[in-house]
Amino acid sequence: MKTNALKIAIIDNDEALDPIYRLYFSEHVGYELHGVYKSVQGLLSSFGRTHPDIIICEAQLNGISGIDGLDYFLKKNEDLKVLMMSKKNDFKLIKEAFKKGASGYLIKPLSKERFFNALEALHLHGVALEHDVAKKIINSFQTKSFESFSRKENQIIELLTQGFTYKMIADRLCVTPSAVNFHIQNIYVKLNVNSKSEALQKLKEMEIRQLNAA
Repeated sequence: MKTNALKIAIIDNDEALDPIYRLYFSEHVGYELHGVYKSVQGLLSSFGRTHPDIIICEAQLNGISGIDGLDYFLKKNEDLKVLMMSKKNDFKLIKEAFKKGASGYLIKPLSKERFFNALEALHLHGVALEHDVAKKIINSFQTKSFESFSRKENQIIELLTQGFTYKMIADRLCVTPSAVNFHIQNIYVKLNVNSKSEALQKLKEMEIRQLNAA
């Protein structure tokens, strides 16, 4: 038994990975493998015997999904750290995992180095975010982009919603004020509005719908 080692539980329904996980932990003294489980239910049934410090869980599982499993895990121990993992680098899945209390999200397949780097980051900082996942999250909060508008129209919309005047938009985009006016008229037509205030209100409503759908 490794004393003072953090206890790790893994939930992954890919049986081929079971011996790989066990090999990883046999070669690393900083962590103790609590067990490898095929389902959320399997781990929950063992909680009475040994409580893990960190759970690494596949996001998409049969029965209770890893995402839904977060509710069960955190009811058992609100200080528990849960790392989600999936082959899907999908913002909707990532967003749902963090909304439910995940402490990190990893993209499979995982090398031994990435696996333990994530555990170390979680132990030291309380969160584990790899570059690709962090980039996905950051991009979701950056420049507005509506599919019904062209790239130039989206650029103008971004500046318009920040309070830029037509002249300021023209200066920023290095175009003439008449070109800006032309694009704004097209934006109004697509939005079916007749004024800047109506346009801003409708754009705000569209952004809210887009965020909720993400």
